Amino acid sequence: MHDVRTVRAPSMLRLAAASLAGTAIEFYDFFVYGTAAALVLGPLFFPTFSPVAGTLAAFATFGVGFVARPLGSVLFGHIGDRHGRRPVLVASLLLTGASTVAVGCVPTYDTIGVTAPLLLLVLRFLQGLGIGGEWGGAVLLTVEHAPAERRGLWSSFPQVGPALGFLLANGVVLGLSATLSEAQFAAWGWRVPFWAAGVLALVGLWLRSSLAESPRFLDIDDPARVPLAEVVRDHWRLVLLTAGALSVGYAIFYAVTTWSLAYGTDRLGVSRSVMLTCIMGAVVVKVSLTPVAALLGDRYGRRPLALIGCAASALWMFPMVALLATGAPLPMFLGFLGAMIAFITMFAVIAAYLPELYEPRVRCTGAAVGYNLGGVLGGALTPIAATALAEQGGRVPWGVGAYLTGIALLSLGCFALLPETRPVAAAAAEPATG
Repeated sequence: MHDVRTVRAPSMLRLAAASLAGTAIEFYDFFVYGTAAALVLGPLFFPTFSPVAGTLAAFATFGVGFVARPLGSVLFGHIGDRHGRRPVLVASLLLTGASTVAVGCVPTYDTIGVTAPLLLLVLRFLQGLGIGGEWGGAVLLTVEHAPAERRGLWSSFPQVGPALGFLLANGVVLGLSATLSEAQFAAWGWRVPFWAAGVLALVGLWLRSSLAESPRFLDIDDPARVPLAEVVRDHWRLVLLTAGALSVGYAIFYAVTTWSLAYGTDRLGVSRSVMLTCIMGAVVVKVSLTPVAALLGDRYGRRPLALIGCAASALWMFPMVALLATGAPLPMFLGFLGAMIAFITMFAVIAAYLPELYEPRVRCTGAAVGYNLGGVLGGALTPIAATALAEQGGRVPWGVGAYLTGIALLSLGCFALLPETRPVAAAAAEPATG
């Protein structure tokens, strides 16, 4: 049996930074597709559809990535629980990077017909498989090295990665939009962010090549033979509750970053640059608040922060869509900002919370499956549902607000049924002996 080692702060900083960088790169790959789906994939790959139907079809290919994520969490979770967390980081990064570069090489419908959207579906599915393994591997490697009293803080580093990946993806698109004409962007400019994923993947592999295996994994004497079977048999209720609890975070994030981008540019006539700037500004604030919320989770518990974030989300969704409908930069930014603050209040603690809910021998599978099923419920359906609901209303998409509020209330109920896991709180709750 291996001893569980205490990792010093400088080593933790290096490990957390490497996990953050790798996660940012992989989620750059995932998010750049969402931005392209909102802006150009509809007319390029579904030109026979109406503009709204084309956007819905593009968002459907976007949603395929979320459907693949639970399958990726099963595949890579098995590797992580049987063979270690570190191999997951390398394999998932290679898969996501390669499939993202390939998206940038797919000919459009005008060139190869119906084969073009079919290729998009396949490559988006492969992207989703890779992302399904990425979160579990990166978070667990950090969480299982971290000291218990600062587990929330250190695990917030890879949790910042998705937001940085989003900012990088949209920053590249914003730069291209500012320097290229609409015709140039539609002809070839949209492909550049996908090609850049190849260079970023090589950087990520270099950063992760020196990471040490998780001491908690090395301490396991009897790894689960079939981790998924144990999770389904012993933890099915926990998986369903965590999936429901996390669905609001995905719904909010993709309502702001994907659906609102399409809605603002197509329905409100706001320029692409203005929409991207408003959204990115809100995400920058979210990134800066992530470690603050994580520290609060270490001090006061994971569950209270999650409940507060869900309640705030339920209260803010109607104001957010009303502010979006103004089409004015400052109100839109404030609407997005409120949503992102509510989102990060709960999601900053999730990287510590989910692994603490599962025993180490099935932790990689259990935590990742719950996390990615939440992505299907909240992330895959939201852009499609919101686009359809917005078409049924007037200028203010109240139906979208009702949809998001409903998901927030669902998540609030699921979090209410989950236990607290913060190590200090758990220790204090144990009866005294002696």
